[in-house]
Amino acid sequence: MAVLLHRLGRSAYRHRKLVLGIWLVVLAALITCASIFGGKLDDRFTVPGTESQRALDTLGETLPEASGAGAQIVFTAPEGHHITEAPYKAAIAGTEAAVAKAPQVKAVIGPGLSGAVSADRSTAIVQVQYSVQRAEVHPSSLDVIERAAEAAEKNGLRTSVGGSAYGSNGVHIGPSEIIGVAVAVLVLVVTFGSLLAAGMSLLPALLGVAVGLAGLFALTPAVSISSTAVTLALMLGLAVGIDYILFILTRHRQQLARGTDPQESIALANGTAGSAVVFAGSTVIIALAALSVIGIPFLTVMGLGAAGAVLVAVLAAITLLPALAGFAGNRLTPKPGSKEARRATDPDGSAGRATLGARWVRTVVAKPLLTVLAVAGILVALALPTADLRLALPDNGSAPATSTERTAYDTVNDKFGPGFNGPLLVLTETDKGPGAHAGSQAARKLRDLKGVKAVLPPVPTRESAQTVIQVIPETGPDSARTDRLVRDIRAAAPDIRETTGATVAVTGTTAVNIDVSARLSDSLLPFMAIVVGLSLILLTMVFRSLVVPLKAAVGFLLSVAASLGLVVAVFQWGWLADTLGLAHTGPVVSFLPIILIGVLFGLAMDYEVFLVSGMREEWVHTGVARGSVIDGARHSVRVVTAAALIMFTVFAGFFPLDDALIKPIAFALAVGVAIDAFAVRLTLVPAILALAGRHAWWLPAWLDRALPDLDVEGTRLQKAPQVQQKEPERVP
Repeated sequence: MAVLLHRLGRSAYRHRKLVLGIWLVVLAALITCASIFGGKLDDRFTVPGTESQRALDTLGETLPEASGAGAQIVFTAPEGHHITEAPYKAAIAGTEAAVAKAPQVKAVIGPGLSGAVSADRSTAIVQVQYSVQRAEVHPSSLDVIERAAEAAEKNGLRTSVGGSAYGSNGVHIGPSEIIGVAVAVLVLVVTFGSLLAAGMSLLPALLGVAVGLAGLFALTPAVSISSTAVTLALMLGLAVGIDYILFILTRHRQQLARGTDPQESIALANGTAGSAVVFAGSTVIIALAALSVIGIPFLTVMGLGAAGAVLVAVLAAITLLPALAGFAGNRLTPKPGSKEARRATDPDGSAGRATLGARWVRTVVAKPLLTVLAVAGILVALALPTADLRLALPDNGSAPATSTERTAYDTVNDKFGPGFNGPLLVLTETDKGPGAHAGSQAARKLRDLKGVKAVLPPVPTRESAQTVIQVIPETGPDSARTDRLVRDIRAAAPDIRETTGATVAVTGTTAVNIDVSARLSDSLLPFMAIVVGLSLILLTMVFRSLVVPLKAAVGFLLSVAASLGLVVAVFQWGWLADTLGLAHTGPVVSFLPIILIGVLFGLAMDYEVFLVSGMREEWVHTGVARGSVIDGARHSVRVVTAAALIMFTVFAGFFPLDDALIKPIAFALAVGVAIDAFAVRLTLVPAILALAGRHAWWLPAWLDRALPDLDVEGTRLQKAPQVQQKEPERVP
């Protein structure tokens, strides 16, 4: 692989105009396709094969207004008045009439029909039903509903609009993300001591992100792509794109400072650091693509979309960067006498003061056992809250506190009870004549279940044998008690069928979300086992060692557990919630742990390869165990630190977003990167390898012969004749 990447880097350098032109043409073509053919983003959560999804699909054919999105208009009378007073009843009736004319609206159910008036008669709800899912609701339709609600306020009513028709606002690019990129640029400038080198790191990464996102939008007519998938692809593509280019460009500038010809230097950097980039990127891609085995479409698209963004970032690093380096030529060479030049020409620090990284590694390995116990103890303590981890999908209770959907949610919660924000739909069906009688009997059975606040009369569908019963739980949609009620209804299904002749199936948004979370919870441990097993195999092949992969796997598990522990403490328990500006605390987003595992696995392997490869190289050359840890780490600590800081700032830049899906993911990835890079890779890894001594690099001879040699460190480059022969550059 190293020799192939060496040739690729040299070719891209020599044909730089062609390479840059190809990238620009591809970007222009994808933007054109996205603008002409691009469709809408689809934020539906579906779980094929589950009871809730099957019943929802059935309702989509027999009672579309029950299976589609819904909006709520919540009316509150002035203090001292009742919502049932004549002027307010007239205002509500006028709102119903206006909303019924809105595009796509299938049914409008006022409090006169539904009885949705609070016990203190201060609040009433108008239900608006669509026959389409939320992703297909036109913004113009919601605008009509909001204007109609505002018109009612002229009569003194307070109104708010919410319901399942509202949700994530899609892809966000705002000041916080720009600040994150600006901080990343600052880190690059400090790392390289050069504005040109910093810009050289950022430009290919931004171009790669643009290609990846344009590609996703171009696919929207054929594939259901969610706004969360696009935001995750943006977040990951930007973070890994800058990091991968940083690794290769750092090696290139070090070689330029030692007098290497620019063309040969970028080719060597591509063959050595580029090999590690390809390996690290491949692990991220594999881990993200593995999300497709869980069998949840939106998670599959999210994983494949993010994997595609990482793939583009890798391609940009190994092709576009060498091409841009060709345009820069010798101008990327560190200035003589600069810190960068001194570090490159005097890597062991013998001619000057030791670097901060070298001093840190020496401190860590001076008392390795104490270091291991201290770091492991801290990480285990941070991981303790993970035992209380609860998973759920966010609803409007997680929306920004100032939003109309959050106001509606809170008002319904206070005046009607939390269960009205997450009603369950029970589909009944009988094969013995009309289903109305069996539906009524089933409704009576459902009223007797624990946790049920109310059961509305059965509603017939277009199929005479079917009815739909709305069950209002006592608790909210993200409550464990609501989850238990869904299980209790399903457990009671055989008894209901025996006594009424009707089969029952629980569905609706709340039940679908519960089934999504359940499947994700069941998939968590198998997915973790796949990822950890993959890391053991890959690292054994790379480092020809048993201790290194075992240590890496344990460190990875500690990083994930500690990160999840912090997520639980902040987002579920509410620690520092006010300080961090959290709008809502409750269960953790159900797909966050799997996303965190997939992403953090790739990044952990990334830092592991760059850090440990230098140690192994020193061990091969010197055979001195502790010395190889210190000397090998010194060359990589600075670049790993810079890469982790960049990754942290990019992820943290998405945290201020008022998006219940993105905010916890951004927090988890930011703290996960910080913990894995600084606590595990830069502290725990050197200490464990120092403790292991010579045993750290031992591998049974039979296993060494059986495993393929990936040559991530590029040792074959020294033996390849094409590397030794310098070809004249052809200027295009």
